[in-house]
Amino acid sequence: MKMKQDRFLIVTGMSGSGKTVASRILEDFGYYCVDNLPAKLIPIFINLRKKREFEIDKVALIIDIREANFSTEFPKILKSIRENELPRVIFMEASDEVIVKRFSESRRPHPLKRKHSIWEKIELERKSLEEIRNLADDVIDTTTIKVTELRKILAKRFVKKAKGDIQIVIISFGYRYGIPVDSDLVFDVRFLPNPYYVEGLRDKTGENKSVRDYVLNFPGTKVLLKQLFMFIDYLMPNFVAEGKSYLTISIGCTGGKHRSVTIANELRDHLVGNKFSSQVNHKDIYK
Repeated sequence: MKMKQDRFLIVTGMSGSGKTVASRILEDFGYYCVDNLPAKLIPIFINLRKKREFEIDKVALIIDIREANFSTEFPKILKSIRENELPRVIFMEASDEVIVKRFSESRRPHPLKRKHSIWEKIELERKSLEEIRNLADDVIDTTTIKVTELRKILAKRFVKKAKGDIQIVIISFGYRYGIPVDSDLVFDVRFLPNPYYVEGLRDKTGENKSVRDYVLNFPGTKVLLKQLFMFIDYLMPNFVAEGKSYLTISIGCTGGKHRSVTIANELRDHLVGNKFSSQVNHKDIYK
């Protein structure tokens, strides 16, 4: 089973260039990341996957000069595995000045153990990795970019996310119990008519047809849903382009039992209709 190139990444490059940060971002994108895998084990890893010893859809291997003889062994191994596999090699680098600053701020030693100054170690590493850099499919210079910008670059170049790859959770809640702490977006629907004050509806929830009909038949609800759907439809492509993997949308009313439940269900149906992976959680419905 041959992995598609964008599902098999090898991330390498200069120490201090941001490979660890890239690994965390790729994990957010659904990649199974293996840090510091010895180059000699890459063919074994590939064979195990071919034999379905484990089910991994997308994998990213983070390897670098910490491994002995890496600069000479890895090019040979890469050329051999490319005969049957199509790994996409990402080489990360940064300027000497920025790398020195990053090591100083993190207070971590450079992985090269020889007794050189930090500047000499960086120069030596850069020369050692020159052949690997030339073999890379993509080179990312992190000298001037921030983490958020790196996320955008990785999303654009390597992830190419489909709509359904972003996981959306819609939470209905009651303001009297507090806003969910993991909310990305919060909408207040307490201005809608409250079924709590309607005889026969108080003890029912927004999952009940009679409550749902009551809330949805109010003219203001129709306007709300139209504007809400337009707003969400505008946001979703931007979230996908940003590389966002998870989105939590919270919708609140007073008790979290009637109005918020109804609107949360409507939004869930709208997103599912647009092919987004969405689920709803009625947090306070039975309180």
